[in-house]
Amino acid sequence: MKHMKFLSFFLGITFSIVACSSNNEIIPVPDVDPDGDDGTTEVEFAKGADIGWVTEYESQGYNFYNAKGEQRECTALMKELGLNAIRIRVWVDPSKHGNWCNTADVVEKAKRAKELGMDVMIDFHYSDWWADPAQQNKPASWVGKNLANLKSAIKDHTVSVLQALKAIGVIPKWVQVGNEIRPGMLWDEDVALSGASYNVTEKDLKDAPASATDKVVYPMNWANLGAFVTTGYDAVKSVFPDAIVIVHLDNGWDSGLFTWFFDELKKNGGKWDMIGMSLYPYWSRDAKEGYSSADAVITDCICNIKALSTKYNCDVMVVETGMECADDNGKLASTSVLNEGKRQLARILKECKENTNGRCKGVFYWEPECRPSQYRLGAFTEGGYPTVIMDAFK
Repeated sequence: MKHMKFLSFFLGITFSIVACSSNNEIIPVPDVDPDGDDGTTEVEFAKGADIGWVTEYESQGYNFYNAKGEQRECTALMKELGLNAIRIRVWVDPSKHGNWCNTADVVEKAKRAKELGMDVMIDFHYSDWWADPAQQNKPASWVGKNLANLKSAIKDHTVSVLQALKAIGVIPKWVQVGNEIRPGMLWDEDVALSGASYNVTEKDLKDAPASATDKVVYPMNWANLGAFVTTGYDAVKSVFPDAIVIVHLDNGWDSGLFTWFFDELKKNGGKWDMIGMSLYPYWSRDAKEGYSSADAVITDCICNIKALSTKYNCDVMVVETGMECADDNGKLASTSVLNEGKRQLARILKECKENTNGRCKGVFYWEPECRPSQYRLGAFTEGGYPTVIMDAFK
């Protein structure tokens, strides 16, 4: 999840962007079924959603409805809307945050998906709460562990959650080892224990105050990061040998970011089966990141998918995306904005399936069931109905 916009200028490096399109182009996309007969060779393609908030919403009395006004359980509604996969995040000990996304909560959500015949992706954050480019904090119970015990904690947590899923007959198709780990994972002030991919400064942190400086708070240690990723990878395979293990970064349009990261990860013994990326045209289209249109962001992401799959000989997946659905006041956006979101999502689905040489294996919408709020990239109305954005999946 991209909570804020980040620049790709850390370490004094400006990551390159593949020039594949005019920044001002608007590309029309017809209404198509991404799984329909388009004359190409049919490939397995995931149309998914991360609905990690669903049980929390239910506890607050939220209901969900289809276009006919018929009440539906959220997971079932996703299937009714044309989706075939669900992504579920995992936190280590979220007891200070309502216990949402702990093992029991993950099992409940996975069970619903299984009963509906939907594929499941498990997203390990390896944190007690959100892990993303501005926060990769160790679980409280892991702080102070030496390196060997830290790797044991990664293994034990991963195996424990997956065994709980196995016990109810859930076999995840994909498992993420870390969430948006551009800056690494399991940060520590001690370089010998840190898993940062670059020197993380005060300015890099979530909600950094204006007084924040370039002082390094979490030093870089690629050897540890490679070991952490591989420990998670091996733990997944010990329970589900056929699961596809994903390493996930943000800013899917940024080719330089991905080649830098995966080159370093490979050098340091990191293992992965698939590259995962976030693609949020809304966050990336402003002038600070060099774009003037969402279509340019999407075009560069498609180019990046093709380049990465060739360079590393692995498949790629857009594991997070989202379109503008709320305005500056947290209210439902205008019809024109919603229709534009549908167009962008339809283009992403179509091109990921048809224009990546078969190497992009799916697209997941992040929290589409989110109602209009300060988080503006959901896809539902205040009343719990899907907006036109979700029609792109049909």
